[in-house]
Amino acid sequence: MHYRKVIPLFASCCFTMTAMAQMSEVYTYNDKDYEKALELYNNKQYRAAQLAFEKVKMQTKDEEVEANSAYYVAGSAIRLEQLGADKLMENFVRNYPTSTKRNTAYIDAGDYYFSNGKYPQALKWYSKAEDQGMSAKERDAFNFKKGYALFTVKRYADAKTYLNRVATSEEYGPRAKYYLGYMAYEGDDYNEANQYFEQVSGEEELSKNLSYYQADMNFKAGKFEEAIRLAKEQLPKSGPNEVSELNKIIGESYFNLKQYEAAVPYLKAYKGKQGKWNNTDFYQLGYAYYKQDDYENAISQFNKIVGGNDFVAQNAYYHLAECYLKTDKKQQALNAFRNASQMDFDERIQEDALLNYARLSYDIGNPYQSVPEVLLSFIEKYPGSGYKQEIEGLLVDSYVTSKDYDAALQVLQKNNSYSNKETYQKVAFYRGVELFRDGKYEEAGEYFDKSAKEPQNRNYLARAIYWRGETAYLSNKYDQAIVDFKDFINSPAAPVTPEYDRVNYQLGYTYFKQKNYDQAITYLERYLEDNTGQDRERVSDAWLRLGDSYFVVGKYWPAMEAYNKAIAMKEAHTDYAHFQKAISYGFVDRTPTKIEELDKFIKNYPDSDLRDDAMYELGNTYVAQNQVSAGVGIYNRLIKEYPLSPYVPKSMLREGLVYYNAEENDKALEKFRSVVNYYPDTPEALQAVSTAKLIYVDMGRVDEYASWVKGLDFVEVTDAELDNATFESAEKQYAQNNTAEAIKGFEAYLNKFPKGLHALEAHFYTAQSYFLKGDKARAVSHYEKVTEQGRNEFTEQSLTRLGQIFLDEDNYRKAIPVLKQLEEVSGSSQNLIFARSNLMKANYELKNYPEAIRYAQEVLRNDNTDNRIKSDAHTMIARAAIETGDEAAAKKAYAEVGKIATGSLAAEALYYDAYFKNKEGAYEASNKSIQKLASDYSGYKEFGAKGLVLMAKNFYAMDDAFQATYILESVINNFEDYPDVVLEARNELSRIKGEEAKRNSSVNPNNN
Repeated sequence: MHYRKVIPLFASCCFTMTAMAQMSEVYTYNDKDYEKALELYNNKQYRAAQLAFEKVKMQTKDEEVEANSAYYVAGSAIRLEQLGADKLMENFVRNYPTSTKRNTAYIDAGDYYFSNGKYPQALKWYSKAEDQGMSAKERDAFNFKKGYALFTVKRYADAKTYLNRVATSEEYGPRAKYYLGYMAYEGDDYNEANQYFEQVSGEEELSKNLSYYQADMNFKAGKFEEAIRLAKEQLPKSGPNEVSELNKIIGESYFNLKQYEAAVPYLKAYKGKQGKWNNTDFYQLGYAYYKQDDYENAISQFNKIVGGNDFVAQNAYYHLAECYLKTDKKQQALNAFRNASQMDFDERIQEDALLNYARLSYDIGNPYQSVPEVLLSFIEKYPGSGYKQEIEGLLVDSYVTSKDYDAALQVLQKNNSYSNKETYQKVAFYRGVELFRDGKYEEAGEYFDKSAKEPQNRNYLARAIYWRGETAYLSNKYDQAIVDFKDFINSPAAPVTPEYDRVNYQLGYTYFKQKNYDQAITYLERYLEDNTGQDRERVSDAWLRLGDSYFVVGKYWPAMEAYNKAIAMKEAHTDYAHFQKAISYGFVDRTPTKIEELDKFIKNYPDSDLRDDAMYELGNTYVAQNQVSAGVGIYNRLIKEYPLSPYVPKSMLREGLVYYNAEENDKALEKFRSVVNYYPDTPEALQAVSTAKLIYVDMGRVDEYASWVKGLDFVEVTDAELDNATFESAEKQYAQNNTAEAIKGFEAYLNKFPKGLHALEAHFYTAQSYFLKGDKARAVSHYEKVTEQGRNEFTEQSLTRLGQIFLDEDNYRKAIPVLKQLEEVSGSSQNLIFARSNLMKANYELKNYPEAIRYAQEVLRNDNTDNRIKSDAHTMIARAAIETGDEAAAKKAYAEVGKIATGSLAAEALYYDAYFKNKEGAYEASNKSIQKLASDYSGYKEFGAKGLVLMAKNFYAMDDAFQATYILESVINNFEDYPDVVLEARNELSRIKGEEAKRNSSVNPNNN
């Protein structure tokens, strides 16, 4: 290795010039002023001397005294460094051409500057004196001094010319040879340097630095043993700077002799240039530790090599990766191998680094690119490698294990030569499952279809067909779902798939949705015969749907048996089973039992969504059994306990009818008027008006009736027959799923009867038709008409659909009042969860964080909330807490998210798990979370990128500058789609490089 040369410690060569104290007879005279001035000059009192000589010069009539005075005035000016001093000396030479001092004037000025170490100024005067006449002794002194001055200003070629002239001089020769040797050393001409140095080795003062130069020259010539000997010999004689350089020579010589243990203490003792090491210095010490299997110390040196891009850096990063592997730091090894594989200074290292990078990517995942892409890059770059078969095997497995199915499919499609159809079949299937879990059913169905079209593996073919049926079912394509489920059952591989146990359940449910209850019964019974409780929730639900199917076809005893089975399992919805069982007793002439069961239900299920249904049914049953007082009591209880229930107007109407049948006309009219006043535009209001008319007619109070009806604008009683006929025509088209014709019919009805008997239903069915057609914008106004009519049987569904439409449009300001209304009137737990979960999200999007947190907490309090929505709720709490700076609450919430989340939420939870561990100083634990994020959720790139920036911070906190800078550079180069993350990475990289530049001269803090 080449090192900066040490500036030699030159032997003292102090040349002084004294003024000529002796004067010839010519100058001897009695002028005391001249003698006094000369005495001042010789005593170096130059300013006083200058003034005295100027006075003499002006007063004397002696030309020689005048010339000498001018000479000393100029000499004093030079020594005083006065402006114009050079001009004074030049004027002296020009004005006194016959002066005896003229020949020595330039040399005298040069000697003065030389003796004071001002060599550039000295050279100026020596150049003027070049042609002056000199004695041989004077010429030797002149040549040496000018040669040395040229040497000091590094004009080596000129310096050699003058020093060679005195190389044989007895007085100047040793010093001239020393400097000639040093210049040869600086020019890397070590043979010539040695020749000169050997000639002066006997000179004690000159030879004290020779061992250093000779050690360095031997090192550079590859004579490492001799370099070590000479350097060790020089150590006791040297100062701190030379000791540092000598230690480097010794350490690097041992390094080159592969005596690594001996090298370490000397390499460590090196202080660097200006207190800084460079990448090569860190590499040598790191490699010396590496060769002794001291991997931790090796890592601590290699990882200080930041931003290297040469042979040394590639070698260092490769061995750094090996050290990481030896210490089971696979993520760190991945980065180091990747860096080494991207350099081409040593092709053997590059290939081996890429091989190990590919293996590690498969083993632990890869945060920069998909694992299949990494494996393919090796195969494409080294098609003749002996490891090709191994990598191709890993490639096949990686498509499934990486879970980056979409990227894997793209790679498969682009690289047909390395793909196979069975792999494509599997990856397409798993991508479909992934999309299905994210609720993207239409896209999922496309991937299941792609998988099924590559029927290589019978197991995956069967599973793809099954899940294609699931997506069709959830997209309301029931006919297609039935075909797929039956095809699945007929698949030879179906019985060994995990889906086989539930396919009959799905078929039964699909037929149930189609209202084909006989077929629903057949498949639900098959499911229940084969499943006795493995999936208790699904089995319980199957009993409920079986009970419902029997109930609808009028087989009430089998229905009750099914409901009893569901009740016995004590899973969800036992209240529904109890209610249906009670109703069923009424259809088998067990009315007292029905009353008893309904009464028990009301007492045993105080929080059930069906409790108001039960009260209404019980009231009706009492009235039907002529227990009128009991029936009216239940109606009133319902009205009191559930004032927002849709059964309130129905109960009031029923109570009025009871009074009407009992001929208590005034009480009846009071109830009917209440229904009309509080619930206009409802079917109950219309019936109340119709029945009241009969009472008024019977009582002969027709005028009173007419006056009352005149104030009502919600019904056109005179066109009732036409009204009914028009509505029924449109309703028939709706029932037959003729959407376009249904819309046309309902809109015609509403145009003709805007306040008609069936206006409410017409608006609702029109909205539903537009919604199913995909024209949601036109559905909105009709849903709004329904919600404006007070509480009715369509209110909840209309509010739900309206809310969904506004949410899909990201119109949160419109969605919130709709969802709040739904929350207030909701009679089902499902709709309540829908309202609150979306109020939570909408408030978060509008940055109303306290409300977002409040609704999230409401969602979590509901036991019927499924894990996906709970995960959303915890996430909202966590995100809102982050936004408001409440990191303690955010940490707690994200911990809950991590327990139940899947997909992007799981990735987010893992990122924040790492984030909080970083905050706590648990850097290694933080990195483990980020590695899991990279391996299990590589498809979620933004959190992957943010995780990498966090990982870089962790590594730098653990004094691993290489990992930190390499990861940040990778983020900057690979995640341009996330500019905020890239900006953070740039800022962090700039900070770290600034710190590293303080100890490593190879680091450029401005190169980001």
